[in-house]
Amino acid sequence: MTTFLLLVVLATALMHACWNAIVKVVSDRLVSLALVNFTHSLIALAVLPFVGLPSAESWPYLIASVLIHQAYYTGLVMQYRFGDLGQVYPLARGASPLMVAAAAWIWAGETLGPGALTAIFLITGGILSLALSGRGQGGNRQAVAWAMFTALMIAGYSIADGLGGRASGDTLAYIAWLFLLDGLPMPLALPLLRRPRQLADALRRHWRLGFGGGVLSTTAYGAIIWVMSQAPLAMVTALRETSVIAAALIGAILLREPFGGRRILATCLVAAGIAVLQFSR
Repeated sequence: MTTFLLLVVLATALMHACWNAIVKVVSDRLVSLALVNFTHSLIALAVLPFVGLPSAESWPYLIASVLIHQAYYTGLVMQYRFGDLGQVYPLARGASPLMVAAAAWIWAGETLGPGALTAIFLITGGILSLALSGRGQGGNRQAVAWAMFTALMIAGYSIADGLGGRASGDTLAYIAWLFLLDGLPMPLALPLLRRPRQLADALRRHWRLGFGGGVLSTTAYGAIIWVMSQAPLAMVTALRETSVIAAALIGAILLREPFGGRRILATCLVAAGIAVLQFSR
């Protein structure tokens, strides 16, 4: 992986942490996620006149990704319902790189050298150690179960989009169609899940934050799909999940959440993993 691609992935990790922080501070997470998704579709509509259709070979991956993403959004809402953000977020994000590494080896034939594997284990270990710092959630099996379900969905759509972007013949066209289709189901279902007055009030109060989160989310994941078409899926996914460290820093600085010794250790492990990944090139 080149230095430029590494910097792109780290920038997207920061953007991912920022839009997740936006979702956290909004009282109605379902509405905030629906706004983020609707923004995906609006941005895609603006891009579609300038791109064509991705190749037919990529459409099975695209459709699979859209379906997996809907399950991912369900897992996201449910894990926050039962668990503390400081535990379930790093658990969901931290478990997925190893799943992606295994799936990429089986289905995409990607093999990684000892240095890259060491880097992935360091980054994953640092992220998962944050999950152990969640307060009062150690015995919450539902929170852990939903977080692991979310991790599985993250691995699923990462593999689908990595392979789909490669098969598309035009990565930008694949990204645009993915965001158009992915962004519609949740906003369309929202009127069935909220009373009209409750929905109108939530939209009026949160549309600015939702739109901002959607712009960050679209930019971050669109860039990641492009990078995954250029670099090994497992390496990209592991680096992307450094968003957990960015989220911990945002929580400590802006939301006044604790940032103790365990989080400092996790940050050091992730930094060491990034260094090893670069030296292993």
